[in-house]
Amino acid sequence: MRRRRMHRAVFAAAGAYNVGWGCYAVLDPQWFFRVTGLPLSNSPQIFACLGMVLGLYGLLYFEVARRPEAGWPVAAVGLTGKILGPAGLAWLIATGVWPAGSVVMIVTNDLIWWVPFALYLRDAWPSFRATLTGPAGPGR
Repeated sequence: MRRRRMHRAVFAAAGAYNVGWGCYAVLDPQWFFRVTGLPLSNSPQIFACLGMVLGLYGLLYFEVARRPEAGWPVAAVGLTGKILGPAGLAWLIATGVWPAGSVVMIVTNDLIWWVPFALYLRDAWPSFRATLTGPAGPGR
């Protein structure tokens, strides 16, 4: 696989970031609301649950770092979320539901990962495709 060492480093960093972010969100689910000036949540458990999910994504990213040839589906789902999250936030900001300052979360959670995840998907596709077809061909 092209750039295998780089992809392993990127996904190890993404794993560490997500686990760290997730743990912090579970321990302090009101941080985002304080930082952005939004009213504190009446149900911080929802943000804590988001932290748990993002932390679990981190474990999946560690697996991609361990075996990059097999990580295409995880990375594809991860990048899809990293695209849809900012789209949803753009809608919340455009409609005035959330302040523009809430962009801080999207920059580090999503935008910085777009290029490395997309590059990985491009480089990993031939390796992953080979696992789908195998020596017996598709569906055999």
